[in-house]
Amino acid sequence: MTAQIPDRSVLNASPALPRYDATELTCGGDLAEITLGDQVYRLRITKAGKLILTK
Repeated sequence: MTAQIPDRSVLNASPALPRYDATELTCGGDLAEITLGDQVYRLRITKAGKLILTK
């Protein structure tokens, strides 16, 4: 009797995560407000092209 070894890619597979374009979230600008429950956060795109999320 031989043991069946499952394919590792199937074991580590996860559902696709939603992906959003930051420039679309900011409507082509560099700032957007994002809410989570009662909290409001600001998403900012820096001149260096990095993202900063602040409360």
